[in-house]
Formats: sequence, C-alpha cells, structure tokens
Amino acid sequence: MKNAVFLLLTGLSLTNTLYAQEARDIVKQAELAAYYAGDDGRSAARMIITDNQGRKQMRQFTILRRDQADGGAQDMMVFFSQPADVRDTVFRVVKHTDSDDDRWLYLPGLDLVKRISAGDKRTSFVGSHFFYEDVSGRNTELDDFTLLEQNTDHYLLQGKPKDPASVEFSRYQVKIDKTSMLPVEIRFFDNQDREYRKVETLKVENIDGHPTVTHSRVQDLLSGGQTEMQFRFIKYDLGLPEDIFSERSLRNPPRDWLNLKD
Repeated sequence: MKNAVFLLLTGLSLTNTLYAQEARDIVKQAELAAYYAGDDGRSAARMIITDNQGRKQMRQFTILRRDQADGGAQDMMVFFSQPADVRDTVFRVVKHTDSDDDRWLYLPGLDLVKRISAGDKRTSFVGSHFFYEDVSGRNTELDDFTLLEQNTDHYLLQGKPKDPASVEFSRYQVKIDKTSMLPVEIRFFDNQDREYRKVETLKVENIDGHPTVTHSRVQDLLSGGQTEMQFRFIKYDLGLPEDIFSERSLRNPPRDWLNLKD
C-alpha cells in the first residue's frame, strides 16, 4: 500500500513538473518572439497618454536594440525627440538573464544620468501607463508559470512572482497567439485579486519575416486612463555596432543610426 501511494505521488509530481516545463517553454518562445526578433532592430515609436479625465499627452522616441545572445543579454537605447520637455532624454537598458537589468535615464536639463533601481522597474515610464519593465521586458525567471488552457488559436498561462514582495501584482494571465507566439493580452491582478491593469496587442504586422507588434495599449482599470503605443519605420538586422550602446551615447546620440530613412 505504501509503495502504491509513493508511486502515485511520484507520478503526480512528475506530471506537475512536465506541465510546468511546458508552460516555461511556451513563455520562452513568446519572449524570443516579442523581444529578440532579428539580431538587432530600430523603430520609431509614439505614445498617446490619456489620463482619467480624458486629457492627452504625447511622447515620441526612437528605439535601438542589439542582442548580445539570442534569448540572453541585450542592449537597448531609447532616444526621445518630442515634446520639448522630454527632448534629448535617453533611456538605456542592459538586460541580463541571471541578475537584475541595469537601467539608466539621462535627463538633459540637469545633465544628469539617473540610475533606475530594481525597485523602480515597475513604475511609470516617462509619465505613461507603461512601466520601465514593459519596455525592456520582464525577466521570465522571476515568475512561476502554469498553463491554464489552450485552444486552436491561443495559449492561456498564469504567472506568479517568486518574490511577491518585490512587485505590486499577485498574479497575471497572459494570452499567447499560437501562430506568432506573441503575447496578445496580459491581465494583472492585485493582492485582493482585482484585475487592475491590462496590456493588449492591437495590431501585428509581418516585418522582415518577423511578426511584430505595431500597436499596443495599457489600461489602468481601477483609476482610469490609458496609454497607446504605435511603432513605425521598423527595421531588423541593421548591423548596429556594440559601441553605440554605451554611456557616451546618453549625451552624444549616434545620429547616423537614428536616421529613419536609412
């Protein structure tokens, strides 16, 4: 009898392990599709920020991204051009897989490079409803995943933080399109299990052979307000040199590589 119970428990443990591995494999594929298309990339982006009273603001910027390894370390620079109060602001990210990402914000009015601490990664990105972590991507190793369901079109997974005290959410559900492997909807729940935040993909286009999100939206479901982000002039595999992803580029942007006509 004891042997039978042991075998049953062992079988359940192995099944749970296999399901967890399947969920993590799906998440890894989605991460590659969403953040690692091509060896590098460039795009122009525009954010329309709408507060809970309907007032709108705009942010315009260019993103440069270079992968050190597919699915691994990554460099990113975000150069703001409009409006005037954020012009020449630069956001720099060095993404790691085995530790917290390094993030800096250059504030030209103060000629100051401000380091963004790990505790601030889930705070507003330049006044929008996107977080710093949304822009560069959340490290998938920070969460445990469960495959909740699937159909012919989508996977639905649940993520729970391994360190609940480090984030403002208790769990989230992410829907991943089976064809593109891109996340198309993420719903965040707070410690009272209220859905308080939603991230949606509104448009996907095939660019240089890569399914690419060209229009997305974040909504604050409790306080109201939202931010939409649209991407244009997207190019992959430009051969971006490593040396432009440096502290020097915060004050001296690589103008040649920011020319969207090239």
